[in-house]
Amino acid sequence: MARSIDELETYDPAEDLDSDEGISYFMADAFATGDPAYVAHALGIVARAKGMTQIAKDTGLSREQLYRSFSSKGNPTLQTTFAVMRALGIEMTAKTAEPAEHAESTEHAKSA
Repeated sequence: MARSIDELETYDPAEDLDSDEGISYFMADAFATGDPAYVAHALGIVARAKGMTQIAKDTGLSREQLYRSFSSKGNPTLQTTFAVMRALGIEMTAKTAEPAEHAESTEHAKSA
């Protein structure tokens, strides 16, 4: 039996992020996009999966600020992003970019 559009539920990826390994893959994919807004939104999803109240306590930020900062339209500061990443146990590492990517970023830096 087919369902109407009104019967479909909204999918919440936070409900499926129930392991550190799953969170690691989810965030690695987000970082791979290179899209800061998407990374911020993904961090918000992980924070909800882990419990926004606990993340707020661990970071000293309000739940409202966290929800606003990590929404799809949010724009968290780097300080807030790092605080949430620490609270979630997520680390960011650096690696040498592929030659084509490196050349693009070097040209962009020169033109800025």
